[in-house]
Amino acid sequence: MSEEVFFPVIETDRLTLRPLAINESEGLLEIFSDPEVMKYWNTAPWTNLQDAVDFINSSNDSMWRQESLVLGIYLKPDGTLAGKCMLFNYDKESRRAEIGFGLSSSCWGKGYISEAGEVLIDYGFDALGLRRIEAEIDPENQSSAKALEKLGFTKEGLLRQRWEVNGFVSDSALYGRLASDEPPSSINTYQAHAER
Repeated sequence: MSEEVFFPVIETDRLTLRPLAINESEGLLEIFSDPEVMKYWNTAPWTNLQDAVDFINSSNDSMWRQESLVLGIYLKPDGTLAGKCMLFNYDKESRRAEIGFGLSSSCWGKGYISEAGEVLIDYGFDALGLRRIEAEIDPENQSSAKALEKLGFTKEGLLRQRWEVNGFVSDSALYGRLASDEPPSSINTYQAHAER
């Protein structure tokens, strides 16, 4: 598989998905230092610019190694950074990966996760040849559960006391979607093209 497959630019009607650049560290820090955004994550909110720089560097390194796909979510037409979406823990032999999203609280409730999610899922199935995409969320995160269900994921199980962050223990709800699953009827078809 060529390296370009892990560095796409994917366009939808309202969004551009593309790899993050170091000069976007401040915008990324603003999003992921927000305790509301990080409420259900398995890490604490970011505290300094180095957290964002380290994330961008490690994301790009993992894409060069073909282990993950980490893309910024940018709003059209002005290119404002709204968050990030990822296919990570990519297992080439098993043809599976995990999906994850993080979105600025100012962008919640506008359908951006559905729009970015569907094209990212399609890209995973088509360009990466995935058979299965998984998601793991805090069961109390009802917004993520609804977003995953809207994207055609099925709840498959519960891992009890899976995470401990800052002394707080939480479970994980597991979701999955197969390439062979029927596309969800609740999703709009977004115009998308990928440049590789």
